[in-house]
Amino acid sequence: MAASAPQAGSARPLWQRTSRLLTSLLSLLVTLIGLLAFTFMLSHLSPVDPVQQIAGDHASEATYAQVRHDLGLDQPVLVQFWRYISHLAQGNLGLSHLTNQPVSADLMRTFPATIELATCSMIFAAVFGVALALLAAWKPGSIIDNVARFISLLGYSVPVFWLGLLGLLLFYAVLHWSAGPGQLDDIWIYTLEPKTGFVLIDSWLSGDPEMFRNAIAHIWLPVVILGLLAMAGITRLLRAALLEESSKEYVILARAKGAGRTRILLRHIFPNVLGTLITVIALSYATLLEGSVLTETVFAWPGVGRYMTNALFSADVPAILGATLLIGSCFILLNAVADALTWLTDPRTR
Repeated sequence: MAASAPQAGSARPLWQRTSRLLTSLLSLLVTLIGLLAFTFMLSHLSPVDPVQQIAGDHASEATYAQVRHDLGLDQPVLVQFWRYISHLAQGNLGLSHLTNQPVSADLMRTFPATIELATCSMIFAAVFGVALALLAAWKPGSIIDNVARFISLLGYSVPVFWLGLLGLLLFYAVLHWSAGPGQLDDIWIYTLEPKTGFVLIDSWLSGDPEMFRNAIAHIWLPVVILGLLAMAGITRLLRAALLEESSKEYVILARAKGAGRTRILLRHIFPNVLGTLITVIALSYATLLEGSVLTETVFAWPGVGRYMTNALFSADVPAILGATLLIGSCFILLNAVADALTWLTDPRTR
C-alpha cells in the first residue's frame, strides 16, 4: 500500500474552535467597516462638489446652503458617517447623475453581466489552469512545464486591455471567429426578454437557438482574455505548491514502495494542496470582478466595470462609490468563503 500524507493531530478543543470562529467574524466585520470608512472618505476627498452638481453652477447662496443642509453636509463628520451607514442599510446608495436613476438600481441591472463574465472566465481558468499545473508538476522541466511557465508569465505581464484589442483585431476583424463587442447582435438585443440578467441563460430560455449561438459567439473572446489573467495565477501558484509538496517524506516513501507518478500526484499530493487551490481560485475570482473594468470597456460589455468607467469620465461620485463598495464587499466575502472552505477541506487548519 502506498504511503499517504501524515494526518493532523487531535482536534482542537471546542473553545479554541469557537474562539477562532468569533475572531474570523470580528475580522470580517472590521474589514467591512474599514471599507465603508474608505468609501466615505473618498466621497469627502473628491474634488467634485456634490452640492454644486445638484444645485447647478449658477445657484444662489441660499439654494446652495439649502441643498447642503438637505445632504447633511453641514453636520459633524461622525454624524455624516452614521447617516451614510444608515442609508446603506436601507439600500440607498444615492442618485446617479449620469443616468438619473438610483445607484442601487443601476448596479442591480449591470452586476449580472459582470457576474456572468467573471464566472465563465473563472470556469475556463480553473479547468485549464489546474490541468496545466498538474501536467507541469507531473514532469518538471518538460515542454509542458515550460509552456505552463510561459503562460503564467504572459498572463501576469501583458495588459488585459492590450490582449483584448489584439483579440478583437485578430478574431473579429480578420478571422471573423468572434461576433465582436457587446452581448448580442442588434437583431436580438432588443427582442431578448431579460428574465435573469444573464444573457446566456436568457437566450437559452428564449427557445431561439440562433440567439443562443450568437450569445456564445459574443462572450467567448472576453471570457478567454479575462480568464488568462486568472489562469496565470492558478497555474503558477498550484504548480509551485505541487512541486513543494512532492519533495516531502511521505511522497519519497510512496515512490520507494513502487507507487506510480500519476497515482502519487493525484491521490497523495493533490489533496494536500486543495486548500491552497481553493484560496487561489477565490482570490482569482475576486480579481476577475475587479479586472472586468478594462475588459468590459474594450468589449462594450454592459457590466459594473463599464458602468464605473462611464461614471469616472462623468465625475459621477455616487455611482463610483457604489460600484467600489460593491466590488470591495465581494472581495471581502470571497476571502471569508475561501477561509471557510479551506478550514472544511484541510484538517491541518483546524
